[in-house]
Amino acid sequence: MNKIKGNKIVLVGNGAVGSSYAFSLLNQGICDELYIIDLNEERVIGDVMDLNHGVLYAPSPMKIKAGSYADCHDADIVVICAGAAQKPGETRLDLVGKNIKIFKSIVEEIMTSGFDGILLIATNPVDILTYASWKFSGLPKHRVIGSGTILDTARFRYLLSKEFDVASSSVHANIIGEHGDTELAVWSGANIAGVSLKRLLEMHPEKEDRMKDIYINVRDAAYQIIEAKGATYYGVAMGLMRITKAILSNQDVVLTVSAYLNGEYGHQDVYIGVPAVINRNGIREVIESPLSEEEQIKFDYSVNTMKGIQTPFFK
Repeated sequence: MNKIKGNKIVLVGNGAVGSSYAFSLLNQGICDELYIIDLNEERVIGDVMDLNHGVLYAPSPMKIKAGSYADCHDADIVVICAGAAQKPGETRLDLVGKNIKIFKSIVEEIMTSGFDGILLIATNPVDILTYASWKFSGLPKHRVIGSGTILDTARFRYLLSKEFDVASSSVHANIIGEHGDTELAVWSGANIAGVSLKRLLEMHPEKEDRMKDIYINVRDAAYQIIEAKGATYYGVAMGLMRITKAILSNQDVVLTVSAYLNGEYGHQDVYIGVPAVINRNGIREVIESPLSEEEQIKFDYSVNTMKGIQTPFFK
């Protein structure tokens, strides 16, 4: 039986993030076929069985199989969640050297299959590994996407929604820059149902001091979760699912992903978290949101931090 074009995903890396992503795909009926690749083949077999036993209750039928890199040849999206995980006390940037080596091997295997779809990267440090995947793959820059600050933005909107007692979906606010310690909140563009955050804080001055705490809680959330349970995976899996849905459903939706900058925000030759329009072809365009002078300075610092770390690997 021929596959239905536009709905085949290959997942590389079946750890906590990868398996959570697979479960979210099944729950929301995002694709028709899912192939899972991991060095731990026994775990893949177990997860494939477990997931298939839930297909009856999924929104739509889905074929889930243990895969190999050969299965990438006609995949629409290959999602990479493989690599060394962040340990307690370790920053995302501490992972650079070992994960670039791992990614070179993985991406070469994917491209050898004849793959010509979209690469979606989740492994940290995600901005640098997305850049590495673009370099290693030779794919057009708009077809290599990182999860970027999609999770940070979700955390930001969640905390603001709790502070102002509204649904997260009614909060419009972004975290941009590195998915990590140099990320920044775009306070100047934040609004709730069209009312600017600045105006809301004028109406509720008692909340002003809470904003700094909210940013710190967003930035440091991963450290808190890793300390508590060893890893973060549910939130980022949902974010990856959202990006996947935007691609396969050709949604033209704006998400804060790790995208290639070619002059936007005054920078180029770097992947970093920014708002971008996502559709069936990948990144249609980067949205250059207005930044305050202070925000631009912070964004410049974040970009330069990424470049300073990645440049030695890609001279």
